[in-house]
Amino acid sequence: MNKNFYAELKQELTQDILPYWTKHARDTVNGGFFGSIDNNNKCKAKEERSVVMVSRFLWSYSAAARLLKDASYMEMADWAYAYLSKYFFDTYYGGVFWSVSASGKALITRKQIYGNAFALYALSEYAVALLEIKKEETPAQVVMTHALTLFTLLEKHAKDAKQGGYWEARAQNWAETKETKLSQKDIDCDKSMNTNLHVMEAYTNLYRTLPLVFPHKSAEQKQIGHALEELISVHVSHILNKKDFHLDLYFNKNWKQTGKDEISYGHDIEASWLLWEAATELGKKTLQNALKPIVLTVAEKSLVEGFDPSTGGFENTFLNGTKDTTRVWWNQAEALNGFYNAWEITGRTDFAKAVEGVWQWIVTKQKDKVHGEWFAEVSKDGVPNKKEAKGGNWKTSYHNARCCMELMRRM
Repeated sequence: MNKNFYAELKQELTQDILPYWTKHARDTVNGGFFGSIDNNNKCKAKEERSVVMVSRFLWSYSAAARLLKDASYMEMADWAYAYLSKYFFDTYYGGVFWSVSASGKALITRKQIYGNAFALYALSEYAVALLEIKKEETPAQVVMTHALTLFTLLEKHAKDAKQGGYWEARAQNWAETKETKLSQKDIDCDKSMNTNLHVMEAYTNLYRTLPLVFPHKSAEQKQIGHALEELISVHVSHILNKKDFHLDLYFNKNWKQTGKDEISYGHDIEASWLLWEAATELGKKTLQNALKPIVLTVAEKSLVEGFDPSTGGFENTFLNGTKDTTRVWWNQAEALNGFYNAWEITGRTDFAKAVEGVWQWIVTKQKDKVHGEWFAEVSKDGVPNKKEAKGGNWKTSYHNARCCMELMRRM
């Protein structure tokens, strides 16, 4: 592995990614963050704002403050939390709304479980940042209590107690709803890989952080651990396709696959390391031993089918016999995480070379050297698609800041 890799990651994180969003994303008139930023860094002030965007900013800057032990990042974290708690918290039914207008009016009020998971993920990280960086014990406990409340609500209203896993969405009052589509690229479904993956991610972080704020909540910790272990089982039993070791995307209530039979290389490699992280946090050797060949096979399939060694880029999807070779920003970030994790487990040079290849692609092709940050999409030939926004409701600091921090933390 490149001996200067740590320094390069830190420079990318602290000199480009985090400063970019601090400078360009904040709406100082309405509060919160702009719902769209173009490739010339011009913001669309009237664009609606999603809970995913706000939560991802909250997580990113909280995590950065903790890893780098730098209190300056708490300003953005505090800004995100103030907006999230003021406009997205449903004070009547609990949980968080999906989106609000620029003025803060609730727009889509249904309980998209994916959005609630990201709020939980962010709140649990922010709570510990308040405690460790700002030394604010009571505010940290208030925020962690919000995270615990979300966990309780998801377990009560979003979990399928019979078949396992979590529903795609619920109405504002947590009743069933047929409107479940996560984005324009997705379909209405009962359950999805994406939502269950990110509930697992959120529960992993809650399991890791709760004892730091509430050391004596052992009963709650046990509940979270049990739910997390069940989620790992759901991924292995229902979401992972045993025929090809890719993840299926959409399902009905009984976990029968529905919709398009598409392979998402980014989700495959992301799942490989998030599953391993969940099992590692639980600390059960038998679970890790059972999971190791699975996560490594998923990573290996991603390496063989998704990684392009000739350019270093990591490809997008495979559908109906056609591969989409577009290099999407978040796929590159998750490929770094996933291949690095596989290299740590195995020591295999092919995984190490993939990490180095993807990183070189990022710094030479994905990175916008003129206006900052990363292009959302770049062709196999290295041409950016500038029709895709530089930032907004789905593109924030989360994926690329996280890959820098995740690798730095492991080095």
